[in-house]
Parts: sequence; C-alpha cells; structure tokens
Amino acid sequence: MFDLLSLLTGMIVAVMVAVNGGLTTQYGVFGAAVIIHIIGSAFAFLLLIVKRQPIAFPQKITWWLYTGGAIGVLTTAFYNFAYGKISLTGIVALGLLGQTVTSLLIDNFGLFGMRKYPFKKSTLIGLAFAAVGIFMMLNQSAVNALYAVAFSFFGGVTVVLSRTVNGGLAQHTGALRGSYINHIVGLPVTVAALFLLGRSDAVFNGFTLSSHWWIYLGGIFGVIIVLVFNIIVPKIPSFRLTLLAFIGQVFAGIVLDLITKQGYSWMTFFGGLVVSAGVGVNMLIEHLQRRKSAPGSDQIERPDKI
Repeated sequence: MFDLLSLLTGMIVAVMVAVNGGLTTQYGVFGAAVIIHIIGSAFAFLLLIVKRQPIAFPQKITWWLYTGGAIGVLTTAFYNFAYGKISLTGIVALGLLGQTVTSLLIDNFGLFGMRKYPFKKSTLIGLAFAAVGIFMMLNQSAVNALYAVAFSFFGGVTVVLSRTVNGGLAQHTGALRGSYINHIVGLPVTVAALFLLGRSDAVFNGFTLSSHWWIYLGGIFGVIIVLVFNIIVPKIPSFRLTLLAFIGQVFAGIVLDLITKQGYSWMTFFGGLVVSAGVGVNMLIEHLQRRKSAPGSDQIERPDKI
C-alpha cells in the first residue's frame, strides 16, 4: 500500500508543479511561494478545525524538527537559481541524484531518528538503474554551468531533508498537524525571500486575482503531499520512496504535457523507464527473498529410498 501511495504522491507532485507554474507566471517565483504558503496554511488550519485536532505547536520537541518548512523553501530557491542555466532535463536528473545520495545515507545510518535500512546487495540493482537513468537525462548543458549543477543537486538533497524532518515531526504531532506546522514555519521564510531575492513590488502593488482560479490550488496540493509523505516516510526506505515518487512524477508530467500540448523530453521519458525497471527488479528480488525466508518455505527433506 505504501509503495502505491508513493507513486500517487509523485503524480500529485507533477500536478502541483503544473499548477504552481501558472501562479509563478502571474506573481513571480517568491511571490507565488508566499501565496502557496498562505493558502496551504489556511487549508491545513481548516482541516485541523474540522478534525478537532490541536493547533498550538507541541512543547518539548527537538527544535530542528520544526525546520522542514524552511528547508522546503530552500528547494524552491535552489531550483530557481538553476533554471535557465541548464536544461530542465538536467535539473530533474541532478535533483534525482541529490535525492538518491541523501536517501541512501539516511537509510543506512538511520539519520534524523529514522529507522535504519542497512545497505543490501539487492539495493545495488536499483542504484545502478537509477545511475543509468540519471546519465541518460544529463546533457552538455550540465557541463557548461557547474554552479547550476550544484544548485540542482542540492535542490534534490533538500527535498529529502524536508520530507524526512517533516516525517519525524509527524511522529510527535500526527500527519495533518505536521503538515500545518510545515506551512506555518515556511510562510515567514518565503516572505523574507520575497523581499530579499524577489520583487515584492510586483506582488503588492496593483495585486489582482487571476481568472484562472485553478492556479491557486497549489497550496492545497502542497498540504496533501506533505500529509501523505508524513504517513509514508516512517514506513518504507527513503531510497525506495525517492524512486517511486520520481517515477510517478515523471509519467504524470508526461501525461500533463500531452494534455496541455507542451513539449517534453524523450530522454526524461526513457530515463524514467530505466529507473522504473530498476525499482521493479528490486521489489521482485525483495519479494522472492521474503518468500524464501518465510516460515514453512523450506521444503522438508525426504529420506533417500533404499
């Protein structure tokens, strides 16, 4: 079930990216981020009221568990700085590389209080397929702007860090309350980024609502994504979650591109197929290993006939 949820969450991420793209066109990157966090905070607040769950921040929790929302804003900044310097395919590939490396470290060492998933030989198969998929998606543009390569890589790192920290917080607060806290913490950070790095005048002077109401749904999708990740993160290895969410995002993104009649990269498609194959082989091996080690799976040896 959690594997299916991981795929579904990746698909929702693709929809959110498309929706937020329209909002960014209207208000700019950081202006859109502020609006997303305002709407997301309000939506999560209403859900807490409906569910009659506490709204106040819990006491006696390690301070860094509250940083997931701020780390998520860094993801936006990193990808924004890389955008236009290298291809979108390169950004996706390098972001996946950052997520893969970070996920494996968290799994192997149990960082941030997560459950340990020691590195297995079978993991090498998924890792090898992921490496091939990443290599297929990279192109010459990644060589020409090394700082953009670094931004893209660290964008992937912060995706996993934010997801993991939020998952740790949710174990103390519950999944929905954790999603609410994530947006409340991220809101002042996005406002600060808007004034320091964006164009606040373009947002606050002559602010008008767009007739395309759907562009304001990104905050709602964001709450849902954080909520589902808060449920999944403690249940499956971070590496598998990364690859499954990536697969869902890639193929949902291609469908959206076809619907909106926008072009997409064939290399991203083929890279996604390779990563999908790796995940499939990995899951098959794990299934066979579980069957082999299950009680009663060993055949009873019969005495040789005389």
